[in-house]
Amino acid sequence: MQTIEFMKQNSYVFFLALVAALGGFLFGFDTAVISGAERYIQNIWELSDLMHGLAIAIALYGTVLGAIVVGYPANKYGRKPLLIAIGILYTVSALGSALAWDVNSFMLFRFLGGIGVGASSVVAPMYISEIAPAKNRGMLVALFQFNLVFGILMAYVSNYFIEIAAVTESWRWMLGVEVLPAVIYTLLSLRVPESPRWLINERNDYDKARSILGKTDPEGVDKAISLAIEEAKKEKSKTSFTELFKKRYLRITFMAILIAFFNQLSGINAIIYFAPRIFEMANISAENSLLSTMGVGVINLIFTMVGLSLIDKFGRKKLLYIGCIGYIISLALMSISFLGDSIPTSILPFFVFLFIASHAIGSGSIIWAFISEIFPNSIRSYGQSIGSLTHWVFAAIIANVFPFFANTFGASSIFLFFCGMMVLQLIWAIFIMPETKGKALEDIDQEIIEH
Repeated sequence: MQTIEFMKQNSYVFFLALVAALGGFLFGFDTAVISGAERYIQNIWELSDLMHGLAIAIALYGTVLGAIVVGYPANKYGRKPLLIAIGILYTVSALGSALAWDVNSFMLFRFLGGIGVGASSVVAPMYISEIAPAKNRGMLVALFQFNLVFGILMAYVSNYFIEIAAVTESWRWMLGVEVLPAVIYTLLSLRVPESPRWLINERNDYDKARSILGKTDPEGVDKAISLAIEEAKKEKSKTSFTELFKKRYLRITFMAILIAFFNQLSGINAIIYFAPRIFEMANISAENSLLSTMGVGVINLIFTMVGLSLIDKFGRKKLLYIGCIGYIISLALMSISFLGDSIPTSILPFFVFLFIASHAIGSGSIIWAFISEIFPNSIRSYGQSIGSLTHWVFAAIIANVFPFFANTFGASSIFLFFCGMMVLQLIWAIFIMPETKGKALEDIDQEIIEH
């Protein structure tokens, strides 16, 4: 209800946030679509477990590069040109992956798509946070996560219907359908204005910034402009990546690193990438495993909507508490179900659904909002990069080694490890993580620094 009411009151800022968040749709679609194609790819090119893991995870290594390199051009050229470039990368990657003639060409085009994903995870949440009113910022940035999980669901649905249609070389169609949303996103990105806070900090263009904020944040435009100008004067020389590791910003930097680290050490991408395989390891038939995978997408979408509606009401910390408790329960049950007969593996999908719900309402809903909020305007692009870089480094490692470790040590041990990491995240959330709900961007970093 809160989201619908906001859409009615300020359709323009919602439109801008939604366009930027469509990068999240492509992010999610690109991440999950490979789950339907990965077994065909291994069989067609006769890949070993480690080579297969690399072929699937190569896109995630691209995300690492995308997250590293995007900070500088986002600062120098602005947020809008990067949104457009990201759409082009997605389009080229989808076409190339679908038409790949060997595993090397496949990995090249998937790597390019990964660069787009990594860049999108930096630029889109940052852009949304910089145009949004403080009181609705969490919900608007969470649109990125909503679109991400909607993209995951659409990838699962698309994979399922292409699979049952029994088309020739179905995996190519699975990967190729991404071209359509990629082109739409690219065209829509041409219609968005530049970030007003970037215009102030990098171009001293106060008039244009005021014009944009007057449409996106009419109640808070004066305060936002004055705070942004004050910060721009104070932080004018702070424009390099190395500033993140200087004493003044070190606490903020490690906040971003830790929330991204824990997000991936939940095992979320291992489950998203290899959901059909995990279900088949539990002796669930191939067709039912695809249906269960679609269930993962539906649960993800529903509970992301719940998280989106609560993030500006409950705050970031409370949602993470809820998510951590759900993580711990679901991962423990998943681990036990693979040990023996005490819990039948036939009900494993329900534990996976609980895990997905916990992620969606907790870490999944807050990660991009939290990282985009805690850094000063002058180094936000670099701060978003370090958070995204951490996220994608661990996502790549986990996706790359999951098939090997699952076959070597068994699924039970892996899920037990993820469970232990979520206990650590709960402790961090309780005792260290700050709350950012409803605060002006320019005030948040000062509070963390002075704490």
